[in-house]
Amino acid sequence: MARGKRYREAAAKIDPDQEYAPQAAVALAKETSVAKFDSTIEAHIRLGVDPRHAEQMVRGTVVLPHGTGKKQRILVFAQGEKMREATDAGADFVGGEDLAKKINDGWFDFDVALATPDMMGVVGRLGKVLGPRGLMPNPKSNTVTFDLARAIRDVQAGRVEYRVDKTGVVHSIIGKASFSEDQLFDNFSSLMESVVKAKPAAAKGVYLKSIYLSGTMGPSTRVDAAAAGRLSSR
Repeated sequence: MARGKRYREAAAKIDPDQEYAPQAAVALAKETSVAKFDSTIEAHIRLGVDPRHAEQMVRGTVVLPHGTGKKQRILVFAQGEKMREATDAGADFVGGEDLAKKINDGWFDFDVALATPDMMGVVGRLGKVLGPRGLMPNPKSNTVTFDLARAIRDVQAGRVEYRVDKTGVVHSIIGKASFSEDQLFDNFSSLMESVVKAKPAAAKGVYLKSIYLSGTMGPSTRVDAAAAGRLSSR
């Protein structure tokens, strides 16, 4: 695949054989973000787990201290007074069977789905379409709750949900290229602390196998996984 001049110049700043200290890797990911728009900076973490086994599944949520830099469109499945609570808290879409029908018809103009426990009979029927997109509400990720106001505040404050994919990799946003290096580093530290805490008891051997940071359309920077595993939120 032919790469543009901007990409080649950015890639030349990164030694592909080097594992960079976390702070240096964050700085390089920001510096080598070549998109002409405010690109997203992402972490890609390969874990020593086999997600085919339920006891080795890794998933969780973390509130990034400086947010994601992206406005999240929040959908809430609720009924009765909880619909008003969700609307007052700032949800973009609130409903029940009506929203379920729209989604079944192919509508996905939202980023996060929340639900009250009494709506899971409706939401459960959407598992085959919401699950593969990472949008299925789940009690383990605090997206199934009666405390909708708090859940919505957390999403707006920068909560992200992560889940290991079938190849054993966790992909997560840590901010935007316009963030300062310190903001990106704080967000990355919070993510790493959460992923380390989410290590399944059944996981054996090396847990953090490799970590890369990259901006949208930019080259990847390899992070020293051992050092990243010792990071903690401030």
